[in-house]
Amino acid sequence: MMRTGVLDIGTVAKASGLPASTLRYYEEKGLIRSVGRRGLKRLFDSAVLERLALIALGQHAGFSLAEIAAMFSLDGRPQIDRSQLMAKAEDIDKTIRQLSVLRDGLRHTAVCKAPSHMECPTFQRLLRFAVKARGRN
Repeated sequence: MMRTGVLDIGTVAKASGLPASTLRYYEEKGLIRSVGRRGLKRLFDSAVLERLALIALGQHAGFSLAEIAAMFSLDGRPQIDRSQLMAKAEDIDKTIRQLSVLRDGLRHTAVCKAPSHMECPTFQRLLRFAVKARGRN
């Protein structure tokens, strides 16, 4: 259940797990908005906690702060492009496939009976995979 009311920056920092400096940075970038001040402390509507959760989810999914900022309408409501979500999900699927190949290759190499890792065909494929993956980044 979301609390209602106004929260000072310290309360928001504690509730969100973010330092006040990050909250100030997010405000500077237009991701969140304070609703006023009490002395030197910024005040936020309690709905900021939900917005910070959305920002955290977006970051965890790999969206940049600029992309996340664009996912909010002028009135602050989420306005997320579903095709953008699908594209990010595809990127994540690709990363999962690449990491699965890497994981399987490392597991094989750990138990490979070849006299040296460099003589293991699976390890050689893993090396080629690493070089190709580096070239794509």
